[in-house]
Amino acid sequence: MEGGVVSGAGQGYAARPVAASGTSAKTETWLWIAQRASAALLALCVLVHLVTIIYAVRHGLSGAAILERTQGNAAGLAFYSLFVLAIAVHAPIGLRTLCQEWLGWRTASLNWCIAVLALALFVFGLRAGCGSRFRLSSAAEAHYGSGHSHRDERGDDLR
Repeated sequence: MEGGVVSGAGQGYAARPVAASGTSAKTETWLWIAQRASAALLALCVLVHLVTIIYAVRHGLSGAAILERTQGNAAGLAFYSLFVLAIAVHAPIGLRTLCQEWLGWRTASLNWCIAVLALALFVFGLRAGCGSRFRLSSAAEAHYGSGHSHRDERGDDLR
C-alpha cells in the first residue's frame, strides 16, 4: 500500500502517510512524532511571542527599543533558537506530506529537497535571530557595518 494513508479514524489517532519510496515505516513514524512535538512547541512559542508583542505595543515600545532590551539576552536567544528549530522541523515535514499526497512525489529526491529546506530554515532563522540579538564581532562589524545608521537626523552621511 505504498503512498496510501494509514487511517485510524476509529481508534482515536490521526491518519499518517505510509512510507515513501526508500523510507522505512519506522522513519515515517519518527517524522510523524517530530511533527506533532514541534507543533506543540510552536503553539507555546507563538503564544509567548504574541504576548510579548502585545505587551510591547501596549507599553509603547518601538522595534528599536525591543531590540535594545533583548540585545545580548541569552534567554531571548535560547527562546528564539527553540522557536526557529520548531519551525525548521515542523514546516518541512508538513510540506513533505503535502508533496506526497497532492503531487505523488515519493522518491528519495523529495527527502533530499526537504532536508535542504529544513537546513535553510534553521540557518536563516538563526541568522535573523542572532543578528538582532547579539552584536557582530569587531571584524565582522568592520566588514558588514554595525547595523546602525551612519546618518544624522537630517540624513547626512557622518562617515
